[in-house]
Amino acid sequence: MLIRIAAFVFASLTIVAVGAAIAGAYYLWQLNEELPEYDQLSNYQPPVTTRVHAGDGSLIAEYARERRLFVPITSIPDAVKAAFLSAEDKNFYSHPGIDVQGVLRASIENVSNYMNNRRLEGASTITQQVAKNFLLTSEVTLNRKLKEALIAIKIEQTFSKDEILELYLNEIYLGFASYGVAAAALNYFEKSLDQLTLGEIAYLAALPKAPNNYHPTRRKDQAIGRRNWVIDRMTENGYIDKQQADAAKSEDLIVFPRAYGAQIVEAEYFAEEVRREVFDIYGEDELYDGGLSIRTTLDTNLQNVAHRALRKGLISYDRRHGWRGPVARIAADEDWHEKLKAVRVPNDIAPWEAGVVLALRDDSALVGLRDGESGRIPMEEMEWARPWLRGEKVGGEVRKPSDVLNKGDVIYVERLENADGGDVDGDRQYTLRQIPAVNGGLIALDPHTGRILAMAGGFSFQESEFNRTTQADRQTGSAFKPFVYAAALDRGFTPSSLVLDAPFVMDQGPGLDLWKPENYSLEFYGPSTLRLGVEKSRNVMTVRLAQNIGMEPIVELARRFGINDDMPLQLSMALGAGETTLLKLTSAYAMLVNGGRRITPTLIDRIQDRRGKTIFKHDTRPCDECNANEWRDQEEPEIPDIREEVLDPGTAYQVVSMLEGVVQRGTGGSIRAVGRPLAGKTGTTNEERDAWFVGFSPDLAVGVYVGFDNPRKMGRAETGGRVAAPIFRDFMKDAVGTQPAIPFRIPPGIRLVRVNAKTGLLAQPGDYPVILEAFKPGTEPGGPQPVIGASDGGSGGALGSGTGGLY
Repeated sequence: MLIRIAAFVFASLTIVAVGAAIAGAYYLWQLNEELPEYDQLSNYQPPVTTRVHAGDGSLIAEYARERRLFVPITSIPDAVKAAFLSAEDKNFYSHPGIDVQGVLRASIENVSNYMNNRRLEGASTITQQVAKNFLLTSEVTLNRKLKEALIAIKIEQTFSKDEILELYLNEIYLGFASYGVAAAALNYFEKSLDQLTLGEIAYLAALPKAPNNYHPTRRKDQAIGRRNWVIDRMTENGYIDKQQADAAKSEDLIVFPRAYGAQIVEAEYFAEEVRREVFDIYGEDELYDGGLSIRTTLDTNLQNVAHRALRKGLISYDRRHGWRGPVARIAADEDWHEKLKAVRVPNDIAPWEAGVVLALRDDSALVGLRDGESGRIPMEEMEWARPWLRGEKVGGEVRKPSDVLNKGDVIYVERLENADGGDVDGDRQYTLRQIPAVNGGLIALDPHTGRILAMAGGFSFQESEFNRTTQADRQTGSAFKPFVYAAALDRGFTPSSLVLDAPFVMDQGPGLDLWKPENYSLEFYGPSTLRLGVEKSRNVMTVRLAQNIGMEPIVELARRFGINDDMPLQLSMALGAGETTLLKLTSAYAMLVNGGRRITPTLIDRIQDRRGKTIFKHDTRPCDECNANEWRDQEEPEIPDIREEVLDPGTAYQVVSMLEGVVQRGTGGSIRAVGRPLAGKTGTTNEERDAWFVGFSPDLAVGVYVGFDNPRKMGRAETGGRVAAPIFRDFMKDAVGTQPAIPFRIPPGIRLVRVNAKTGLLAQPGDYPVILEAFKPGTEPGGPQPVIGASDGGSGGALGSGTGGLY
């Protein structure tokens, strides 16, 4: 009887076991069928950070969804590999994809974890982590763990151990938005892998399990403890000796979190324009995941100069128009420090900082700073802060600090320093600052290639990302006039040709007022040379000249120079009523100084893909000889000039010469202080809503625009000569002021002739002033000239004498 019962039980158990085995086999077969394709790992192309560099190689921006730098396994130091193997999978090079010993250990630990309601341990090998990171989710389930193990075994059968480790070390997330060990080394320590100390390597190897649990500043003690645990594992596994371990443990954990995005604050507008352009060309995925290397045209020195000059000019204008009040108001009680830290402050206005007024005295204001310290603003540093009034006017004089500030006012201040960089008079003193309401832009480019060397798109990128050099379409005012005169010179006029500067009246049609353009001085000056019309920015004679030659050639010239593709055939366009951007107008001026050759402005010199292959190049000139592998005393390659001619070189030089006169004798007189050959033109629109100065040296074209983002009057006499020209001057002082003086290049065929500056006729003994005028062959003045407009009956008002008139 017992034998029969035992046989029955055995048979039943056998059936159950076979059934379980069949069920298990079916389950594993079904899991295997559900496994994702793992052979995609052989074509692994991880998302890699796109990096943007200036012309000198400086890193100016990075763009990525995952900040990663791919490094082949052969370039990863042995110490880095040893640290991660010790921390994550010491049997990596011996197991077949799963570590049985590790699974048993984790199973025992998980009994306790389950009883104490703690997270279960995984015991995953590096190969299993590769399977999970690339092909599976992070859910903690038996189904996912079995899939992970099956894929790990197949991966081991397909790839070498080094290939698997390479995938792991480039994919693993290590905190600080870092994917892979190379990115983590840079983002934590600003070092490449081969520069890391043993302690730093061990810290990175401590992070894969839970980077936030071992944050280097918020949880520094836990981070050092975990780092030291990794060092102990490295010692146990024979990678380092006790002396090395003790030295590594003695290291302090100091990190240098690396900035993300634009790395040079002054270049944020430039970097954003590059980002938009690359996005338009290659799309979002290639920009953020493609690992592009973008070499831009930016000159970091000129960019700093541009940023500084624009800010100085905007602040200068803003101070002339008074104090608009504090940034915010808080209670100046014992909690003022915490309340002040809660006030938003743009991070790109340094060395300015936020402060709160704690007390007012007769001769100063006491301010508290975000660092908990305090200082004072002397009375003389507040005298400019007369109250702002509507219409950009100012109120009465400031006689005491309470005329400007109140206790609890949150304001911007800048620390005052003596010549040695120390405190003034032994205490911390500050000057009162204010972010300008007005804004503007400055752009500088190479007139021969179109390479944009500097771009300042506004006062603060953090305050407004709107780029005034590329996105602001504004009326140009008189800055457009050189192209009216260029059209006339191209049709037989000379710089000495005479045009009547007298009242001009036009009937605009039924129901419309008569159009009566005026000079800024509200005076008229009679017959004047074309040169004088440019130098003194005469409105009326410009309109009369445009009427004489017709608007068609002017509109065509504006189109060829890229200023405006759809300019109306209206005389008001000759005075700059049409709109364009600062970049377009500056590029047009560049084509004047380069001899009338078309250029295409560019931010980017070259783009390379993740493998180093050039996929974009701005310079498309052919040069087979440039690809020679070595130098064998061959002739230097000659690169052809393939630029299209948009204006006769002789005409272009005549305009350049007239614009040089604007600086020497006209509305740009403040620029003479640079002491180098410069040329350019002011521009001011009706009611002083926009102020321009666009000009150049022989090898650098620069444009400046100032105005309110929502156009309104800037105030009486706030013209291009007063607002924009000083910014141009300050930029050029640093950009070319210390370089050798280079004259403007004269093309073949141009003759320089001495003429009377007032009449335009050949100079005679005793004439004054006399200038050298540029003429094309056969166009030199031989006697009295006709006066354009003298027969149109336009001289209906009294004519002023002399050659004055300001605009």
